[in-house]
Amino acid sequence: MNAQKTVSLDYKNQIAVVTLNRPEARNAFNATLRKDLLDTLQEVEQNEAIRVVVLMANGKTFCAGADLKEGSKKNIEALVMREYAPIFSTIQRMEKVVMVAFNGAAAGIGCALVTAADLALMTETAYLQLAFSKIALIPDGGLTWELVRALGYKRAYRLMIEAGSLTSTQCLEFGLVNEVVAEEQLHERAMQWAQSLCELSPVANRLTKRTLHEAAQLNLFGRRRRA
Repeated sequence: MNAQKTVSLDYKNQIAVVTLNRPEARNAFNATLRKDLLDTLQEVEQNEAIRVVVLMANGKTFCAGADLKEGSKKNIEALVMREYAPIFSTIQRMEKVVMVAFNGAAAGIGCALVTAADLALMTETAYLQLAFSKIALIPDGGLTWELVRALGYKRAYRLMIEAGSLTSTQCLEFGLVNEVVAEEQLHERAMQWAQSLCELSPVANRLTKRTLHEAAQLNLFGRRRRA
């Protein structure tokens, strides 16, 4: 396990368990957590022995979003592109299966971590929270791209402008998560599932992930979609 304070990393055979570790702040993202998570993911990405990454969190909340105690930033767009975007691009680029397993709230940028992952499971009482409009922001971290595809325009738009939330039942129905489990089963099921994924073809896992991400950008004839 590494010595970083806000993110812990534990290798278990071919599985890397990455854990957000600011439970006293409900795992809200400050500058340190942003840097530590990116550094950790990039370390895992370079580890050729790892086939599956499990992203979890310490405490009762997966992630409360951005840490508002840092104060408002003058250039939010620059912050997102410089410090958040590399996290999501690493998750989607790395040639490993990335699974999120979460309990409690996944709010704001925490919600974006769930949608960015390849696979997700959540507890029965966990939920996704879109609170951006309460602080006069639009969803970031790829949420507008992900949620309009999962929910459809009208549901996604209402969810975002009304700072709504999605229950575990809704997340499962809309395909935002793969499984819902009891809270006491979360860690065991995540590790069991990760181990079963390690036994599949890493080449097929890698190429399927790459192909699906590319397919989202192309039409049936292989042409890039227009913006």
